[in-house]
Amino acid sequence: MNSIVSKISGTGHYVPSHVVTNEELCKRVDTTDEWIRERTGIKERRIGDPKQDFPSYMATQAAKMALEEAKLSPNEIDFILFSVTIPDFLFPNTASLIQENLGMTHQCPSLDINAACSGYVYGMVVADALIKTGAYKNILLIGSELTSRFNNWEDRSSCILFGDGAGATIISRTEGNPKEVGILKHILGSDPTKKDALILRAGGSRIPITKEILDNKENFVTMDGQSVFKAAVKTLASQCEFVLRESNTTHDQVDWFIPHQANLRIIEAVGDRFKFPKEKVIINVDQYANTSSASIPIAISEAVKDKRIKRGQLLLLATFGAGLTSGALAIRY
Repeated sequence: MNSIVSKISGTGHYVPSHVVTNEELCKRVDTTDEWIRERTGIKERRIGDPKQDFPSYMATQAAKMALEEAKLSPNEIDFILFSVTIPDFLFPNTASLIQENLGMTHQCPSLDINAACSGYVYGMVVADALIKTGAYKNILLIGSELTSRFNNWEDRSSCILFGDGAGATIISRTEGNPKEVGILKHILGSDPTKKDALILRAGGSRIPITKEILDNKENFVTMDGQSVFKAAVKTLASQCEFVLRESNTTHDQVDWFIPHQANLRIIEAVGDRFKFPKEKVIINVDQYANTSSASIPIAISEAVKDKRIKRGQLLLLATFGAGLTSGALAIRY
């Protein structure tokens, strides 16, 4: 029996033009290209233009590409879901700024999501649920991150990891067998016992920015890399296993594994566990580093554009982030 389901109808991405290589970072902190590549797989990252590449601007450029691919006008979008960790402003929400940038003239609901690096997968599940209510036809889902603004460029353990960029996906209503079209199965999670492993403490209402905070450089991201690494591998593996089992899918039926692009060693560890050959794993962490919730939609958009991803193929998405949030889903493209 056919019913209302969701599908990906358009994809887009945007990355800043400024490339910062490992060699350039070596001039700022005590590290080497070999050290960075061996531990993370990262070779370079994009850093946003401070006068232009705000999360809203990058998101708007990615959204325009997705609209063009879907052959939709901005006013045919009836909901904006925007994943961002550090928004343009504390308020108003950044989704409403994107709405304005796109020239939308109708009262389109616009909502920010903050699940850190997991925000896009969370948003995919939310968009799918909204579509299935029958109330919405085309939902614009975007992940856009400007994490470089909050890097401590004197901390070699963290500043090497992050880059900037945006990825957009349009989720549209269609009809089909829910066991064969759209999201087949998903799982979302959060483990707050590890919240301190990846955190930006200052800048919110609990710890406002003060001169003392700035002097002590407490306004930057801090991370316990080993804790995050261990939790990420364990959680991604278990959630991928759940999604495959519950959707009656074998690993060889997956056309593309698209994980959050945080660290090549994490990606390889999870891929090896499920015997995904490297040619079935989409990886761009070497080019862009960790772009947080933008990493998966950027990877999807690039793979659609170069025709690696084709209609009817089965995609397995998996992510983790601060919180520690996590999620995985199987979706038929």
